[in-house]
Amino acid sequence: MQPRIELLKVSHDAYNAMRGLEVYVRQSSLEPALLELVRLRASEMNGCAYCVDMHTKDARAAGETEQRLYATVAWRETPFFSERERAALAWTEAVTEISHGHVPDDVYQAARERFSEKELVDLTMAVVAINGWNRLAISFRAVPGTYEPQSRTRTAGENK
Repeated sequence: MQPRIELLKVSHDAYNAMRGLEVYVRQSSLEPALLELVRLRASEMNGCAYCVDMHTKDARAAGETEQRLYATVAWRETPFFSERERAALAWTEAVTEISHGHVPDDVYQAARERFSEKELVDLTMAVVAINGWNRLAISFRAVPGTYEPQSRTRTAGENK
């Protein structure tokens, strides 16, 4: 498999625009482990193999369990996620599939019970960011398996 376009090589400006959003998300008060679950779930839903590969690797590097990584696709059917994580995953799914009935009130209520208004804005920005990255990676055919996790001290926004 060959990439169609390598975004960073073709347009630093476009990449840096997306990176700016990612830097904002990474600097938010949301837990890094929660953000990786959100990124993974949206990537699964969007069928982005590159991003699924990336975010499972990053989550593992940060100490996430294999059991929880495998279960994100069926998170509702498992006891492995906290109520806060469940609310974030439901929010992720609703925002990712916004064309299928918008974001239901019950999903919003569950999220508001577990996230402050600012946290919910930040969570939504995280979902917006990963959906954008997914669309870029899928459209330009980023090659799955080529991503290598950096150290946890990397500059915010690098490699998504």
